[in-house]
Amino acid sequence: MATESIQDIKRRIKSVSSTERITNSMKLVSAGKLRKARAIFEKTNENSHYITNTIGELFNSSKEVPTEYLAGNREIKTTAYIVVTSGKGLCGGFNTNVIKEAQADIDADWEPPVIVAIGSKGKEYFEKHGYEIHSSYLAPPENISFLETKELAKPILQMYDNKEIDEVVLIYNSFISTMEQEVKNEIILPFEVETDPEMITDAKFVEYEPSVEEVFNYLVPKYVETKIHSAVVESATCEHAARRMAMENATDNAREMLDELNLSYNQARQSAITDEIIEIVAGSEAQAG
Repeated sequence: MATESIQDIKRRIKSVSSTERITNSMKLVSAGKLRKARAIFEKTNENSHYITNTIGELFNSSKEVPTEYLAGNREIKTTAYIVVTSGKGLCGGFNTNVIKEAQADIDADWEPPVIVAIGSKGKEYFEKHGYEIHSSYLAPPENISFLETKELAKPILQMYDNKEIDEVVLIYNSFISTMEQEVKNEIILPFEVETDPEMITDAKFVEYEPSVEEVFNYLVPKYVETKIHSAVVESATCEHAARRMAMENATDNAREMLDELNLSYNQARQSAITDEIIEIVAGSEAQAG
């Protein structure tokens, strides 16, 4: 009985040790990918802020700005949801949190949603639950180029211009720190631009050629493309951070389990030795008697 118990514990130690090596390796890989993705995200974020600020300056410098892209210009009926998830698992609640947020919004809508899935996890979920996927991007998110983002955004902008959709919502994981990420639910069309008195004063000396309207209409697609691209890159950063944390927790749990198994193994081995000694002593006493 003791021998069987020892063999069983040895098998479990071997299995958990193998798991610990795998999770630790995955943690190190994710840490390396996180550093690279974070550098790309910070650079992309600068471009996004630049375009957003330029639109703000344009809006505050003139009363000729077209209102079709501004909040309040039309009744919101049909919404397009751009849902950014990953193509892989083993990253804690990374995908679940985004999908829950998107599902809650969709459930509150009266009209059928237009779903754009970036990442296979979101696509698989919504297809499984009977939703039609308008378009998707399934390659690793950190590899997405601005040109690919442009192609992804083009039909969405066309649908908005043709009044087939009235709102574009971007749902993705936002990076706070390597230890913390949170789901961001952002309306990117139509958008609100706040009036800034200081910006209005500075903009009195700015002239736009050929016209404010044409410059604004040029910037809006760039704004949407940059927002989507920035969200995908930020989501990739969050994915690697979440997976690194999940693998670190799994490694720590495996090591704790190994400590417990080694203790159990030593106790079982000691018990087996004690049983053998008792049998030998009992045998000797029987022969002496």
